Amino acid sequence: MQGAFKYQGLTLWWALFIFVLCSIKMGGVSESPMFFAGFDKLVHCGLFFVLTVMLCSGMLRNNGKHNLSIKQAFVSFILAEAFGGFIEILQKYMFTWRSGDWADLFADTVGVGMGMFSVQVTLWAFNYEKK
Repeated sequence: MQGAFKYQGLTLWWALFIFVLCSIKMGGVSESPMFFAGFDKLVHCGLFFVLTVMLCSGMLRNNGKHNLSIKQAFVSFILAEAFGGFIEILQKYMFTWRSGDWADLFADTVGVGMGMFSVQVTLWAFNYEKK
């Protein structure tokens, strides 16, 4: 089991950063004139994009190969998505100053999908270049 987490240190720190950001009381950020409508969704998407890329990067480094198996890609997607769902459940039922939102979970899913897509395209380009 330790081998699976060997290169995931930065990913775990990023996940903790996401958890802290999603659990603290933000005040009136949504009403602030500095931010536009949907800014929160953009942040969710970006945070989970980076989480997914880091997760896949750690798996690739652990492999020693420049290829993710279907199983590894699926596990990466499910782990990142489950983490987003876990945060939304906590926001709905434990963090009373926050609200769990389906739209936030959708933004998380879009970020995870974008991260998986970018990793796969980068791997394809890298492997294509080697041929």
